[in-house]
Amino acid sequence: MQRIMIFGRSGSGKSTFAHRLHVAIGLPLHHLDRHFFVENWVERDYQEFLNIQRSIIDQDEWIIDGNSIRSLEMRYQRAELCLYFNYPRLICYYRVFKRRFEKKREIADRAPGCSETIKWPLLSYMWSFEKRVVDQIIELRAKYPQVKFIEIKNDKALASVEKQFLQQ
Repeated sequence: MQRIMIFGRSGSGKSTFAHRLHVAIGLPLHHLDRHFFVENWVERDYQEFLNIQRSIIDQDEWIIDGNSIRSLEMRYQRAELCLYFNYPRLICYYRVFKRRFEKKREIADRAPGCSETIKWPLLSYMWSFEKRVVDQIIELRAKYPQVKFIEIKNDKALASVEKQFLQQ
């Protein structure tokens, strides 16, 4: 696979897996949060953010980690593989709180000046994530059947994907 997109609920392990995949297979890795935000979690101009995404997806090879649901189709239609991290809410909440105190330094998934924080909008976003994306996922899968779609709901499913992609 040369174009891989990874999305899902915050705290589901997207960035950690994306980093491991990048190290294992050497594809360029792009974390959307690094482009969506500027310093202190201020949102970048949305059109500028879309232009950045277009420049990334126009490349032949990439791993893109992140959500940006409004522009999900832009990435999906160019992807060869889509990994949807759909872990249970409570596990993701636990991981977000844990990450606040144990951030892995090698994973550079934040814009400069955006330290790890936990605020009510993030928790609310996490709670309703699946409900907001389920219809869009169904539409994208029907519209772009050539994209291999894998839903990862637990550590057993993740281990299967890791075996397939990280131990080549």
